[in-house]
Amino acid sequence: MKKSRTEYSARNTMVAMIGRVLAIFAGFATRVVFTHTLSQDYVGVNGLFSDILNVLALSELGAGTAITYALYRPIAEGDIEKQKSLMKMFRFFYRCVALIVLSLGLLVIPFMGVLIRNQPQIEHLYLIYLLYLLNSVLSYLMVYKRTLVDAHQLSYISVLYQTGSWFLQNILQIIVLLKSRNFILFVSMMILCTVLNNIAISKKADKLYPYLRDKEAKKLPDEERKEIFRNIRAMLMHKTGTVIVNNTDNLLLSSLVGIISNSLYSNYYLIIGSVRQVLNQMFQGLMASVGNLGVEENQEEAKKIFEAVFFIGQWMFGLAVICIFEVIDVFVGFCFGASYVFPKDVTLVLCMNFYLTGMRQAALVFRDSMGVFWYDRYKSLAEAMINLGVSIVLGRKFGVTGIFLGTMVSTVTTSLWIEPYMLYKHRFGVSSRSYFTKYFLYALVTFSIWYGEDRICRYIVGEPWVICMVRMLLCFGITNLAYLAIYHRTGEFKLLWEKGIQLLKKYQKKKAVC
Repeated sequence: MKKSRTEYSARNTMVAMIGRVLAIFAGFATRVVFTHTLSQDYVGVNGLFSDILNVLALSELGAGTAITYALYRPIAEGDIEKQKSLMKMFRFFYRCVALIVLSLGLLVIPFMGVLIRNQPQIEHLYLIYLLYLLNSVLSYLMVYKRTLVDAHQLSYISVLYQTGSWFLQNILQIIVLLKSRNFILFVSMMILCTVLNNIAISKKADKLYPYLRDKEAKKLPDEERKEIFRNIRAMLMHKTGTVIVNNTDNLLLSSLVGIISNSLYSNYYLIIGSVRQVLNQMFQGLMASVGNLGVEENQEEAKKIFEAVFFIGQWMFGLAVICIFEVIDVFVGFCFGASYVFPKDVTLVLCMNFYLTGMRQAALVFRDSMGVFWYDRYKSLAEAMINLGVSIVLGRKFGVTGIFLGTMVSTVTTSLWIEPYMLYKHRFGVSSRSYFTKYFLYALVTFSIWYGEDRICRYIVGEPWVICMVRMLLCFGITNLAYLAIYHRTGEFKLLWEKGIQLLKKYQKKKAVC
């Protein structure tokens, strides 16, 4: 029996969030062992090399999003031949990407001295970088098969394999750190698990879709190829902006402030980024279902579902930002040491960036799943230039705080309003005024609750773990109760409540049959 979009979304989202939470705990355990067995220089280098390779990932060109979008209609229509043709193209793209990343990564080596201010005394630094590069290159092999699984609204399968891979990687890395403190061996475990994950998901995809083994695939018509390349060009612009905004902070910190600042940021990024990944997984689990929605439903229904998803996002990210701000400094000091704690103004800017990015997720998922990314393609380039320019200027004047303020300025002046405006105009066919009104009201409610809870949390004292626990429980409870009291009569809340009841009834019915 074919499942509904709601059932697919619920399963994908639940598995993705649980898998990400488990992976975060495993990754956090590894980071604690990492910071207590190796120096701050290694922590900083780890973050820097990761960011360098994320910048090189620009060569992916957005082919993943563009071809995934192209898959939604043939999947909905059961067109196997079209799927085979698209997957053949996808395979070719990613083999090219792997080669380009390898080439560009090697070209970075002569400029390593420029990227790292006050180069640390780490043995075999260039070998370590080459291992990171190798892991990045290998991650592109067979990734096209995972995309087909995800496009069929079965992303929970990919998540299960990925989570298993992360767990194995963290266990092996912890053993290496405790037994040998060998950083090269530590990175090698990451490469091993990347290869194993690629092989596992490839074999699963072949089993689910035997036609992937078919060597014969028709060439796509020229008109369709042109459409895909057009979308790839648009996604290249989006990818450029995203990478510069999200992955140059470590580079700027290293070049403008020093490598030690990278080690401080890496721990904050681990926590904030982990929470963001958990919540983003919720939205990623919706992507294939949203793509199917765009194929099968009308504009009014799509807009209604979008507003419900946006409502969920503002609730989850509002709750998360309040809890993070009130706990993270104490938590970092307790786990990693007082020397790893940022000043409060830096923490505030990091949390604001987290909230602003989170509030965009609903619009991003609908934009990418419904193919609207062509219309706002220049926005990402403008965002990238503003971010880089403002971050450099403010970074030289205000240090770490200024670099992160650059991200906030670029988001507010571009993505915050352009993405939803284009989505409403080109996909829903109505004015986006209602969206911005709701955005303002949602933010006003969240910051009002945040201000009140911050005043209360200042009176909570004691042992660090006690402070963290009490503040977390307090913020979690008050925020949810406040949101429930304010929003329980809204149309979005009622829609989500009805969907939840329907899923529960279907689950109980299936359980009774079994």
